[in-house]
Amino acid sequence: MKEERKYKNGELIKRFLPYYKKYIPTVIFDLFCASLTTLGEIILPLIMRDITNAGLSGGVGLTVGYVIGIGVLYVVLRLIDAAAFYYMAYFGHVMGTKIETDMRRDAYGHLQKLGNTYFNNTKVGQIMGRITNDLFDVTEFSHHCPEEFFIAGIKGVVSFIILLNINVPLTLIIFAIIPVMLIICRAINKKMRATFRQQRQLIGELNARIEDSLLGQKVVKAFANEDLEKEKFSVDNKNFFGVKKRSYKYMGAFQTTTRLFDGIMYAVTVIAGALFMIDGQITAGDLVAYLLYVTTFIATVRRIIEFSEQFQRGMTGIERFMEIMDADIEIFDEEGAVPLENTQGNIEFRAVSFEYPDDHNRVFSGLEFSIKKGEKIAFVGPSGGGKTTLCNLIPRFYDVSAGEILLDGKNIKEYTLKSLRENIGMVQQEVYLFSGTVFENISYGKPGASMEEVVEAAKKAGAHEFISALHDGYNTYVGERGVKLSGGQKQRISIARVFLKNPPIIILDEATSALDNESEFEVAKSLEALSVGRTTITIAHRLSTIKNSDRIMVLTEDGIVEEGTHETLLQKKGLYCKFYETANRLK
Repeated sequence: MKEERKYKNGELIKRFLPYYKKYIPTVIFDLFCASLTTLGEIILPLIMRDITNAGLSGGVGLTVGYVIGIGVLYVVLRLIDAAAFYYMAYFGHVMGTKIETDMRRDAYGHLQKLGNTYFNNTKVGQIMGRITNDLFDVTEFSHHCPEEFFIAGIKGVVSFIILLNINVPLTLIIFAIIPVMLIICRAINKKMRATFRQQRQLIGELNARIEDSLLGQKVVKAFANEDLEKEKFSVDNKNFFGVKKRSYKYMGAFQTTTRLFDGIMYAVTVIAGALFMIDGQITAGDLVAYLLYVTTFIATVRRIIEFSEQFQRGMTGIERFMEIMDADIEIFDEEGAVPLENTQGNIEFRAVSFEYPDDHNRVFSGLEFSIKKGEKIAFVGPSGGGKTTLCNLIPRFYDVSAGEILLDGKNIKEYTLKSLRENIGMVQQEVYLFSGTVFENISYGKPGASMEEVVEAAKKAGAHEFISALHDGYNTYVGERGVKLSGGQKQRISIARVFLKNPPIIILDEATSALDNESEFEVAKSLEALSVGRTTITIAHRLSTIKNSDRIMVLTEDGIVEEGTHETLLQKKGLYCKFYETANRLK
């Protein structure tokens, strides 16, 4: 597997910024509203300074009209603040949610393009965590990040200028403390970021553990291994507790540091300010205003520093999102690929070699054979010989390591993936039914199909009779992964799905090997009907199901070692004959 990539904040932000593009008007007005919310806080200290100085100077200029006018002005500013804050709280969060939705759409779209190698090496629980929980934090980040830094910038600059005008030495003393606080907080922040990332990783592992255990609950119960599953879950749960505990440790240190420096700045302001007032360098009103501005400034610094926790969570979410987006798309449309049309179904393997891209485990080398339009071909051989892998290469679930596969005389890479796969129907041993109704699962073969089309496909697959006997017929809920149906019923629904798709090429990957004799007989009849007039490739362990194949090929780690009809291969007394005789003895 590839070494995990490390991202820098600058790179993440640069790649995240394009998601704001559609919402620039909202962002601009949101920042305008953010500036309006600062007016009351910036003007209040000036009002208090004037009132205090006027009061201490004997009330000169401090009239009822002045006070009422100032009061009305401040109330108006607070009303503006309330309206601006509502816009930020509502429309700003909606914008953040839209960005989250866009990112989830892109992540899901990219996942659809990723090949089997990615999913073979990544737990579903981890993927789920990345496109759900991780992106929740991005909503808050995308909304608050511009606001917080914009507001902090306004308050910081304005407060600094006004404080300098009141007293330069005191201001320089106060602002000299800020860099020390930022250095310490930054060091803690790095540890927080690493902990949040580990926390996301472990919650993904926990989700994967729960999913694995619940989906395999029948196996757990069959082996009476509930205690073992509880023990494994307990280990993951404790690991998650440990990292969350550590994250609170750093959060506590972070918040304690900010509170400590708050106290230091207040103490310096009060003590130094009082000394300057004794020395006549500052008036009482100026000191009151100074304290209020320092309070505003400290509150702003504290808000930014506390936002750092949310910032780190958001950056962690963006980072894990980018890890999905940066996962290599191994199977893609080649430049100049064209749609596959009027498919005949002639398939040819030319010197095809294949090894899995993640572990480089070689499956076969120099494989060559051809299949004519409408021909029924069967592959048999020992487990691990590459039969299923061979079938996975035709619809390009994997790409060949060497050689080429031709369909109707052209390399399959010259066709678009969508059109190639639309012309191939697959029936596998392990049937996957989606959570939904029988109708929804069959119509998956042709989205938008009518009930009449679905029923006709079910009849061809020999499924209509048992479907009609279900409580709700075609509207019967099949349960997660079709758990409410038997193996034979699920298999016939999957065959009906392929009938509805009506592809010219059929791949049957051990479609009956997991069924009982009665179900196998019913499904075999359905498969026989399905293969009529189509190029059909069958992989089978039960050799009785492939007797009528036009050709049977015996595939081993040395390639295709035998080829012929059932009768001719029996006469050769070779490997196929041994397989057949062994199967008969086991009956």
